[in-house]
Formats: sequence, C-alpha cells, structure tokens
Amino acid sequence: MSDVKRISKRTQKARETRRRILQAALELFTQDGYGATNLQDVAERAGVALQTIYFVFGNKRTLLKELVDVTIAGDDEPTATMDRPWYVDALAAGTARDMLSAYVAGTTSVLERAAPIGRVLDGARASDPEVAALWSHDVDPRYVVHRGAAEALVGKPGARADASAEEAADLLYGLLSPELYLLFAQERGWPRERWERWAEATLRSQLCSDQDRRR
Repeated sequence: MSDVKRISKRTQKARETRRRILQAALELFTQDGYGATNLQDVAERAGVALQTIYFVFGNKRTLLKELVDVTIAGDDEPTATMDRPWYVDALAAGTARDMLSAYVAGTTSVLERAAPIGRVLDGARASDPEVAALWSHDVDPRYVVHRGAAEALVGKPGARADASAEEAADLLYGLLSPELYLLFAQERGWPRERWERWAEATLRSQLCSDQDRRR
C-alpha cells in the first residue's frame, strides 16, 4: 500500500472518530445538559478511549466550542458562513424579493441545526463562566452575517427605497433569531414550510417596496 493511501485512510479514520465524538457530545449535552455530562460519558457513547477525546479536543470546553461551530456550519469544513454557497448564492439574487426567499431558506437550515445547541450553550455558560470566553467577539458574529446580507439587500431592485442597511440588519437579526425560531418551530409546533412562509412574508412586508411585496 502506498504512503498516500495509508495517509488517506488514516485521515479518514481520524475524521470519522472526530465526528463520532461530536455526535455523542451533541446527544449527551442536549439530553443531560453540559454541566451534567462528563467526558467519560462522551467517550463511552462514541466508542472511543477517554484519552482520544483529550488528544483530539483538549478539554470539555473546546469540545463544546467545536460542536457549536460544526453544528452551525453543517460540516467540519473550515469555511466561514459568509463564504458558504447558500449565502453567496442568496446575495447574488437579482431582486430583493428573490434574495429574501433564498436567504430565509438558507438561514432556516442553519437554525434547524443551531437553535437546539443554543440552549445547551446557554446552560454551559451558566454552569461554567469560562465558556463565554471561547467566543471573544466585540460584535455578535450572527449580526455580522446578517449585516452583510442587509447591505446587499437594500441595493437590489424591489427593496424599499427608504430602508437602510442598519434597519434591514436589525430585522434580519431579530426575525431570523434562534429564539424566535424555537418559539414557533418547537414550542408552537410549526413545520419548516410554515415558518419559512411567515418569515419571508414578514421580512418582505418590511423591506420590499409596496409594488414588489404584493406580487
């Protein structure tokens, strides 16, 4: 067997081990809470040695951070949200209406994955003050993503003439928030299609011109 094949198999095995650990952590953190879950529990659920978790992730906090980042992204590729195809394609839409349709759909996919882990993160911050330091941002990264979308939106045909990028960013940030998504999708039992229709229609009523929002 060539060295390249050996490296490829080794890399594939390492990635699979990493994914099993992350999946086990997601299940246990969601089920029992971050504070009540220890790394031995995660190791047993993942079918790996405890030392493997320490080797791959270092400690429980960095395991949580990696889990949150991967859950939001949908995979373990080192690609920022604003460079993801769904985001780039949505911002490339020809009209404000078309952009909102694509953007709400793409954001909903993120919310489906990320909203539940948000509750885990809230509990982790409450039980471990050092967790908050893992995301040391002066500005909320989620706002930065929506601000980029807002700046593209207000310059497109069909956008409300007096809508500013700041107003659009605030509306995207608020209406497409994990908290609001969980309220409707989980607490009120809305299916994805209903949520998307409502979110898109609400944003369109606020950010599209009178003529475009009636189409």
